[in-house]
Amino acid sequence: MAIKVGVLRGGPSKEHEISLKTGEAALSNLACRQTGLPQKYKGKDILLGREGEWRLNGKLSYPEKIFQSVDVVFNALHGRFGEDGKVQQLLETFGIPYTGSGVLASSLGMNKILAREAFTGAGLNVPRAMVVDKKEDAGRAAHLVFRKIGPSWVVKPNSSGSSIGVSIVHAFNNLIEAIEKAFTFDSKIIIEEYIKGTEATCGVVDNFRNQKIYSLPVIEIIPPPEQEFFNYDAKYSGETKEICPANFDSEIKNKIEEAAKKAHQALGCRHYSRADFRVLPNGKIYILEVNTLPGLTAESLLPKALNAVGSSYPEFLDHLITLALSK
Repeated sequence: MAIKVGVLRGGPSKEHEISLKTGEAALSNLACRQTGLPQKYKGKDILLGREGEWRLNGKLSYPEKIFQSVDVVFNALHGRFGEDGKVQQLLETFGIPYTGSGVLASSLGMNKILAREAFTGAGLNVPRAMVVDKKEDAGRAAHLVFRKIGPSWVVKPNSSGSSIGVSIVHAFNNLIEAIEKAFTFDSKIIIEEYIKGTEATCGVVDNFRNQKIYSLPVIEIIPPPEQEFFNYDAKYSGETKEICPANFDSEIKNKIEEAAKKAHQALGCRHYSRADFRVLPNGKIYILEVNTLPGLTAESLLPKALNAVGSSYPEFLDHLITLALSK
């Protein structure tokens, strides 16, 4: 009898549309006869609406009823509720195995302030930063940041993904506006020094190819000229160059791969994750954040890295589900 896999997608976050695509890719691979997976798994579409309504295969239902009808959940949610430990807590309450990191690692990964502390504890380089609370005056905060860090800055909400609400600011006159923009997404924001270097990302997978933590090839990211960083538009417009394997020399690539493993362990992630970095011309590597549930659409970075090592989306799906069920 086939294992019933509930693919959980959608959710209330700003990344709802990307989650739909990740879930759609997972469902199509589970159903595709060429992959051989339908003999082992039966995919069920669990759609969580923006307003919190639940559907199973298109029909309105309740979480407790849905979870009774599946053996395991493939978590394809991104952002708030799906990636911050909340849905993980719900799934554990009902005793349902699920893919991806657990409650604590998910909440740490989504909280940029706490994640930075974990990275520093693991010996990784993080950009200098200041934390600003919404209670503080934006103008006063801007002056403090200017004196402590100096231009240029990256202003970002403390808890969000897909670079939502993030601004790069080079002039003081634009700093207050960027701070106020970030506060529309979160009550706490973080203002980091801008690291002018090459963007890179590296995924890791647990217990893959006889390695406890397997590093996928490093990907070099070159956003279009009009974008200064890999922001939401650059991620999903299809105009960004994603070079896999990256053009860095082998020493730099090895350092990035090891840093991705350390970050994965520092947060206590499980199954898989993807870490984002900036690499300076002198070879110094700064970690920016870890995605505990990176996108798995057809255009996403992790599937490209899997393809580069001769793996495939179906093999990866099978591996993640197996890991979830073996807990």
